[in-house]
Amino acid sequence: MSSTTPTPTQHRRNGGDLVVESLAALGADTVFGLPGQHALGVFDALRRSALRYVGLRVENNAGFAADAYARITHGVAPLLVSTGPGALMTLAALQEAAAGSAAVLAIGSQVPLAGIGGGRHGYLHELTDQSASFRGVVKSVHTARTASQIPSAVAAAWESALSAPHGPVWLEIPQDVLLAEADVPPVAGLEARPRELLPRPELIAAAADRLTRARRPVILAGGGVVRAGAEAELLALAEQLRAPVATTFGGKGAFPWEHPLSLRSWMEDRYTTAFLEDADTLLVVGSGLGELSSNYHTFRPLGRVVQIEADLGKLESNHAALGIHADARAALAALVKEVGEREAGPDGDEDAPGSKAAGAAGPGAGDAPSPEAAVSDLLAHVRDRIAGQHLDLEQQVLASVRDALPDGAVSCWDMTILAYWAWSAFDPRRTNALHSAQGAGGLGYGFPAALGVAVADPERPVLAVSGDGGAMYSIAELATARQYDLPVTWLIVDDGGYGILREYMTDAFGAATATELTRPDFVALAESFGVPALRTTPERLRTDLAAALAAPGPSVVVLPAHLRMFAPTHLDS
Repeated sequence: MSSTTPTPTQHRRNGGDLVVESLAALGADTVFGLPGQHALGVFDALRRSALRYVGLRVENNAGFAADAYARITHGVAPLLVSTGPGALMTLAALQEAAAGSAAVLAIGSQVPLAGIGGGRHGYLHELTDQSASFRGVVKSVHTARTASQIPSAVAAAWESALSAPHGPVWLEIPQDVLLAEADVPPVAGLEARPRELLPRPELIAAAADRLTRARRPVILAGGGVVRAGAEAELLALAEQLRAPVATTFGGKGAFPWEHPLSLRSWMEDRYTTAFLEDADTLLVVGSGLGELSSNYHTFRPLGRVVQIEADLGKLESNHAALGIHADARAALAALVKEVGEREAGPDGDEDAPGSKAAGAAGPGAGDAPSPEAAVSDLLAHVRDRIAGQHLDLEQQVLASVRDALPDGAVSCWDMTILAYWAWSAFDPRRTNALHSAQGAGGLGYGFPAALGVAVADPERPVLAVSGDGGAMYSIAELATARQYDLPVTWLIVDDGGYGILREYMTDAFGAATATELTRPDFVALAESFGVPALRTTPERLRTDLAAALAAPGPSVVVLPAHLRMFAPTHLDS
């Protein structure tokens, strides 16, 4: 036992109290985490706080739950963990939070102050430089070395997490600082003011000029639109310009799926890639045009690109553009106003040069299909391509999931073949309703993320989707689901291995290696946690899944099925 482990005495306010007081003062009402010896000061302080604590069984899963909670609430999700192994176990989750712009405030303990600085004192969990492990993953790293530093450090970390683009931050506090008596008043008036990232007016004017003069404007909306809550502004601009809109996998739900201008999310399709390439002005908003959004970097724009991006490192990182470093909502709102003024003309003339009406005219314009017809034609080509690959089972399963899921429900998807289908083909039916680990691509996201969503909104059922391989990463969280009675239904598609890796290896090498798995009886395993479970078939999936989602509390549905992916289109480019 460490010499600094507290003994049962009458409580005096300490550093741990300052942590929870600071979080509450900044607006937190829920924290996720997992206790450890060096962090006991802050966990003990939770007893004296109004904060709701949700404890998971593995730190990485606690990070995934906090990630999804932050995405759903558009706010900060505090995550409390201990030193060394506990801290390092969060790294994969924090990488996903960084890729998905989720504002996770991870607060980890440290060895006592005397052990910090790389002196190799041999404390339990000691690392030469713990914070160095986080610097390449999170937005910012913060440290509090005295009790009086804690409120300001928490506020600075909170402000960083919520400044555009949102993202995870790391704050660490030594064990003895958490336990030290706090000779300061209770935290009350703490403030954090996230930096607003507003567009420069001259850039908005230039972008509006290009868009209103374009004959074939197209919009590509990424996750930044969803994170900024800019869906209304996107819809307004698209309808002003009559511009078709495609959404990236991270941007699903940013634009209505059934809208006549919706290209949907077929980003790994050559027809979609060509459509985006052919735009004479392409507005990319909230996306860095990374690997998946560019169809594996085969995208080659023929026209001009305007890019709105809150992450400065992603601005023009893949393609030359008129780059606007700004929050998506602020920039789109400014564009809506500027485009509207230009379309009206100086005297309110809708046929003024550069107006929407004038933009439909011009040499050869009479032969061009309308934007809505062009969208319909593209989607027909995509449907024909998929139909020719004999993937009826896969489409049946995905349709059954969509039919079973209530329109207002959120779904969280692991890295599994059915999720890859969902990225392209699943209609979330509302914004901010589909979340997956496609940013960093780590296994195990789906179920703990769904738990985080359920904590944020316990009145709605939540669906988690995993393969059998990914399910084993988070199987312990069945205990969490039961403990907090969270309304999460977990669909496990069991194909006896890492299905997508099996496909990749077979396609590349003619055979798969290290992809086959011995797995448990998931139904019996779930029932051992007190979670109702059943095994279904593709024919019964819609009915069984709908019943599970309608039932209170957690449940598991296991679908034994071997699904395949649709053929890629980037390999022939």
